[in-house]
Amino acid sequence: MDRRNNIISSIDWICIVMYLAMSFFGWMNIYGATYTFDQTSIFSLSNPAGKQFLWMCLSFLLALLILIIDPRTYQTIAYVLYAVWIVLLIVTAFIAKDTKGSLAWINIGPLRFQPAEIAKCITALCLAKWMGRYEYKIRNWRDLVVPLLIVIVPMMIIMVLEKETGTALVFAAFILVLYREGMSGYVLWAGVAAVVLFVVSIKFSGIALPFGTGNAGVLIASLLTIAVACILMLKLAQLKRETLILIGAITLIYGISLIVNIWHQVNFNIVSIVATAISGLFVLVMSTQHRGKGLWLVTVFVIGAIVFCQLSVGIFEKLPQHQRKRIEVTLKIKEDAGIEYNVKQAHIAIGSGGFTGKGYKQGTQTKLRFVPEQHTDFIISTVGEEFGFLGTFAVVVVYMLFILRLIYLAERQKDMFSQIYGYSVACIFLIHFTINIGMVLGFLPVIGIPLPFYSYGGSSMLGFTLLLFIFLKLDATRVEKL
Repeated sequence: MDRRNNIISSIDWICIVMYLAMSFFGWMNIYGATYTFDQTSIFSLSNPAGKQFLWMCLSFLLALLILIIDPRTYQTIAYVLYAVWIVLLIVTAFIAKDTKGSLAWINIGPLRFQPAEIAKCITALCLAKWMGRYEYKIRNWRDLVVPLLIVIVPMMIIMVLEKETGTALVFAAFILVLYREGMSGYVLWAGVAAVVLFVVSIKFSGIALPFGTGNAGVLIASLLTIAVACILMLKLAQLKRETLILIGAITLIYGISLIVNIWHQVNFNIVSIVATAISGLFVLVMSTQHRGKGLWLVTVFVIGAIVFCQLSVGIFEKLPQHQRKRIEVTLKIKEDAGIEYNVKQAHIAIGSGGFTGKGYKQGTQTKLRFVPEQHTDFIISTVGEEFGFLGTFAVVVVYMLFILRLIYLAERQKDMFSQIYGYSVACIFLIHFTINIGMVLGFLPVIGIPLPFYSYGGSSMLGFTLLLFIFLKLDATRVEKL
């Protein structure tokens, strides 16, 4: 009795209240998104709202079960669960039926289950188990090998074998966890740089230069890479004179190329690659003269940028056609009425709601099914139409407060296992929230990322409940761990 009372008094009720509020409001909006004039009861299993209610009840039972289990159990079985789930993910890819190009769902009678949703939680447990060891600390790149493998293995299985790109991208959330626990900020920065270079290479690759031959993508990517190299030289070693020499040399290379182009056509793709390579060699020479300044990292970055930019277009061309089209539409490279339809209709639905909305179940865009997948990935458009700006703003604020609360709880943990797991939970919810909202607003490609507790989905409801309540259990018993 004392232990049960201790859990009741120690559990973070703020998170639980927000969890229940989001789940209930999400359920109501799923019903609103699928509602028609002849709609059956909200509890009927013949419509998504009824099924979601069933999954919610199962999730609440799962939450209670998690709170009963000894928290040490999760740490004890983390490796075993991870190994079992890796096998299950592989098996799923071979036995699952093709669903819109994805091989991620297992049919269990009338229900469908997606193991990849649970894999996020299990990966978080395994990562926390490895990094939570007393002797573990991130000192150099060797200490990152195992944590990165823990994350990359399920991510690649889900992306390559199950062809579920959206779910796989969520695993990038763990990079933020590694950064929080001591990974160099340069690694995170390199990831951002890779995204920027990829976007630039793809978006401008089809734009021919007004002089010579070549395309704007290679030229812009080259200039960005050289600019970053110069900035890092100044930041890491304060090499002002050498930086000016490099800038002068690159300017001279492009200047001579432009002059030569007057009489003989020059391929500026080759000029850009040569100029970038020269900047890399220059920094390499500087690193031998100024040891200990980290300039060798700049050389690695420049060489990596050259290779990456050359591969980007090839990788992009080999993506599945529907994914390639979505990226092209998002980057405004091409227009495609079919791809843009979802986002445009979502914008119309949100905009039509005005400041206060049309009222619950009164959304005309919703009733007439103008927004495909509105009860799943585009659930926020239902909120915008029926509850207006105020309703949408409230959803965003509550979600941001929820994530901030998780970060606060993670920070107050008394042991590394709980802290790392807590940050994993917060980062996963953050990535889901950011991508889903960005996708609906048209800032990011439509890749099928649900909004946790709002979007329809049994596997996601169970997965996010499991993810959250294991952490709440760990937090509730943090004092006992002292």
